[in-house]
Amino acid sequence: MNSLVYWAATFALGCFVIGLVFAALRLLRGPASTDRVLALDTMYINGMLILLVLGLQFGSALYFDIALLISLFGFVGSVAMAKFLLRGEVIEP
Repeated sequence: MNSLVYWAATFALGCFVIGLVFAALRLLRGPASTDRVLALDTMYINGMLILLVLGLQFGSALYFDIALLISLFGFVGSVAMAKFLLRGEVIEP
């Protein structure tokens, strides 16, 4: 791996970790439930991006598969949480 690409990936990894920490703080201190939902969305996106950068650094395709699963489950979780906040239940009888 090129030295410039390595340092850029390391910098990006640090930025994503900082974003993950700030989202976790918003999750814990959020005044409303919508703030907490947005913090969870930000956390799964940052987690997915961290795995993608690690996959680039280590050159392994396994990280990309795991990132795909995280994005899929994160989207389904966001839809379920939005439905719960709007109607009060996720699965309607």
